[in-house]
Amino acid sequence: MNNPDEQYMKIAIDQAFIAEENGDVPIGCVIVYEERIVAKAYNQREQLCDPTAHAEIIALTQAAAAVSSWRLHGCTVYVTLEPCPMCAGALVLARVDRLVYGCDDPKTGAIQSLYNIVQDDRLNHRVEVTSGVMAEACSDQLREFFRRRRNENKNPSQ
Repeated sequence: MNNPDEQYMKIAIDQAFIAEENGDVPIGCVIVYEERIVAKAYNQREQLCDPTAHAEIIALTQAAAAVSSWRLHGCTVYVTLEPCPMCAGALVLARVDRLVYGCDDPKTGAIQSLYNIVQDDRLNHRVEVTSGVMAEACSDQLREFFRRRRNENKNPSQ
């Protein structure tokens, strides 16, 4: 696996497993600046009882601290699932250069599925997008999580 996008996505997938272990939807995020990881995060909505505790939001906060600026020029964000409107807006506001994500989110995706916030000409910044990196692994992880969750709800005694 010499492709850097795949290498960083694998780390994002590992972060997603941590979210799952903590009872949250398995979404992971990694932010890279000058070829080094400056942030790694996973969904923590359940853990923190915070509707804004998406992997991307937590990682953006970490990255801003690591580079000592809220402007994340030169950063690439890797996330396992297409960002929602909140996260897409945060990517624009943070002035991220590039977004790489795994699988599409037909229900809340704000990069290409429902909206295209990060490339909207009406906004003051646009983000370069690469989609579909390790999409099958990312979607399999989510599909399996929700399959298990449905089965647990059917069989609450187990």
